[in-house]
Amino acid sequence: MTKEDLKIVFFGTPEFAVESLDTLVKNGFNVAAVVTMPDKIAGRGHKLITSAVKDYAVSHGLPLLQPEKLKSEEFVNRLREIDAQLFIVIAFRMLPEVVWTMPPLGTFNLHASLLPRYRGAAPINRAIMNGDTVTGVTTFMLKHEIDTGDILAQERVEILPDEDFGSLYDRLMHVGARLTLDTVRHIIAGDLKPVAQDALTGGKTPTPAPKIFAEDCEIDWTRPAADIHNQVRGLSPVPAARAELRSAHAKPEQMKIYRTRLSEICPGGTPGTAEVIGKKRLVVACGDGNGLELLELQPSGKKRMETGAWLAGARLVDPYFVTKDGN
Repeated sequence: MTKEDLKIVFFGTPEFAVESLDTLVKNGFNVAAVVTMPDKIAGRGHKLITSAVKDYAVSHGLPLLQPEKLKSEEFVNRLREIDAQLFIVIAFRMLPEVVWTMPPLGTFNLHASLLPRYRGAAPINRAIMNGDTVTGVTTFMLKHEIDTGDILAQERVEILPDEDFGSLYDRLMHVGARLTLDTVRHIIAGDLKPVAQDALTGGKTPTPAPKIFAEDCEIDWTRPAADIHNQVRGLSPVPAARAELRSAHAKPEQMKIYRTRLSEICPGGTPGTAEVIGKKRLVVACGDGNGLELLELQPSGKKRMETGAWLAGARLVDPYFVTKDGN
């Protein structure tokens, strides 16, 4: 089989998936159809929101499917009519068995972790939040249980010391596109040797990576400074770590925290106590007795900015950040 003979149906939604789709198209593969989420109405203006994958498919003239229900008879029959030999899934919904078992060469997924580590919806965030120094991307065959199929290929990627989610997302997107291309080429060549994930766990339970919830974004200043620093990195730029700042004679202010660094200075007092240093720096006491300097933030209703720029117009008296117990 040649790449011209191979029909592919590509399933994906966000920008992360677009890079792989674009790589396949630019390398001459036959993407017979693209499947993405239905358009949504969002925002105060009730604007129509389309997925990044749809935008790419439309601009490149690729056949597009946007099913409301993946088990619908109409959608399943349309896939059968396309008669593709391979399905590729990247950052999409969980497929029903009737879909992922359809192509004769199977269905593979690109996942942004070194499986079996970090199974779930937020592997990039969780790796940084947990302080990992290495992550990667994996292609694997779909099966019933999410992120558990046999591994086809992997590539390791170092997590840089102060790297945040946005930066790592971009790097893994490009590495993942290359791995997707390599995986398809090896499928055509017939020389892949899938490896069961159970063989790689070493008897350990795989690490879950559930999607990010609101409570994951709330900073608990009683935790060690390094842990909070990793939390901020893992949530920046979206959805961003959050904390409530209080100051004498001022209303409480909600803050998004985008960038921090461990500080040699630690304010006296309980965790959450903040100290302004030289009118340009803001350091917060953490639960392990160390300080964390806030470098970039966004007060409620304002734009994202350097902390020094915000301090120039702020009037803080005995400032402190509220801990999870409300104090």
